Formats: sequence, C-alpha cells, structure tokens
Amino acid sequence: MIDDLAVDHDIHEIACPEGRLRVITAGDTGPPVVLLSGGGTDSATLSWRHLIPDLADSFRVFAPDWPKQGRSQPWRGVADHDRLVRCVTEVLDHFGLDRVALVGLSQGGAISLAYAIEHPDRVSTIVALAPAGIIDFPPVVHQLLWLTAKIPFLSRTLPSLMSRNRAQTEAFTRRGLFAALPDDFDQVVDEIMAEGATGSSSSDWQNTSIGPFRMRVDLRPRLSEIRCPTLFLQGDSDVGIRPHFTVAAARLVPGAKLIMLENTGHWISRQPPALVNPMIKDFLTD
Repeated sequence: MIDDLAVDHDIHEIACPEGRLRVITAGDTGPPVVLLSGGGTDSATLSWRHLIPDLADSFRVFAPDWPKQGRSQPWRGVADHDRLVRCVTEVLDHFGLDRVALVGLSQGGAISLAYAIEHPDRVSTIVALAPAGIIDFPPVVHQLLWLTAKIPFLSRTLPSLMSRNRAQTEAFTRRGLFAALPDDFDQVVDEIMAEGATGSSSSDWQNTSIGPFRMRVDLRPRLSEIRCPTLFLQGDSDVGIRPHFTVAAARLVPGAKLIMLENTGHWISRQPPALVNPMIKDFLTD
C-alpha cells in the first residue's frame, strides 16, 4: 500500500471488537470533514490522495480505511451496511466530533446519505460522489449479481487475482473507473495493485446489499428525510452508478444540488481532481 500524501498527516488506530480501524488525519483548524472511500480494492489514501491536501488548509480532515481495506485489517466479522454506519459513529466519538461534514464516494456516498438519515444531528453537510445505495437492476441481471455475491470464488478470488496482473488492472481501470485517463494513471494502477496485495478485494457491503429479488440497501424511500445541505457529483460516463440514478436521487433530497461532470467516469475523486476538489471545498465552505 502507498501511504505517502503531499501534506503533513497523522495515523490513528481505533480499537474495535473485530479489529483496528485506521484513520488518517490532516489539518489543524477549521470545521471537521470525514472522507468515506469506496468499496472493494480502495482505501482512504487511494480515493482521497488529492483531496486531503486540498482540504487540510481550511478543515480538519478525517479519512478512515473501511474494515478489510488499507490498514484496517485483519478484521473479524462482516462489514455490512449497519457495521459501516457504526464505523462512522466510532470515528466521530473517538475524536470527540459532535457534528461533521461527510464526503463519500460510491459505497462511502451511500454511508454518508444513510448516516444523515439515521443521525441527522451529527451531519452538517453531505457531498455524495456517485453514491451507491440508490440503484436497482433488471430482474435477470439482479439475480446474476446476487449469485456472484454469494459465490466466494467470484466475489473474492477473481478481484484479488486481477489486482496481481498489471495489464488486467490497467484494462479494468480504464473501462470501469475512468472516462478520460488522469495524468497520474500509472500511479493509480500502482496504488490499486499495492492495495490488492494487502488482501482487500470485494466489499462485504457490496456483497450483502443485494438480496435475491431486491436490493437490501435502498436509501431512496428515505432520502426525503435528509435536511442538511447536500451536493451530488456524478460523472456522465459512469458505468458503475448510471447517471440517471443519481439525478433521480438528487431530486428526492430537499434542496439538493447536482453537478454532472462531462467525460467523467466513476472514480470522480481521481479522474479530474483539479476540477472536482474546488467544487467540494466551495460547497463545504458555503
């Protein structure tokens, strides 16, 4: 795993019954912001490499590795939706944070929205980048995805094997995560392979959020309960979270703002950080 960041930062570990929760912190002054990364082969460093330094001059930044990701492993037990929501509470309580802004990508976007629904008094602002938890699939596709999640070889072994082969990792990253390649594409591939080497692969949240006939995690019926300022950022070429789902979700959150990014894929925080980071910072500052 590649841990270097272009800003002074500290590493903390929160002791949990299942293992340790690793948290990167940066910035000494300003309102607190918690950054929640995506699922699977990801980490706080991978998703937020460019955003952490950009926010640290004006905010206190807290970026946890999800269980079974980065250095939050080994982890005993299932890191499903309810457990990840509790992880956010553990981070807030550990650092004595009463109320925070949440910035979440994909899986982290789902947890950000869910946390604002379940704990509205602890969330000041949300920025949801291509959030999960707001999608569904046609019947046959749904059953195939459910079966994939249920078969250990498919859900865990294949992603791990892919991250050991540079050509396959590059191909997947090009097709699945980016619409236009970032300037640091080679570094991104290096980081994905380094993260894969730690043993992280698919996400318990991803595998448990889909049931045999419907999504077990579907936040859409409760999005209207969110009352804090909310920004949705969505790539128009995202093949992981199709744009129409995010457009529909943004309409359900009272007063939410939506920005559709042209020629942008799923990994919004890494494809155009020079464009996206000021948007996030401005929204958190308003």
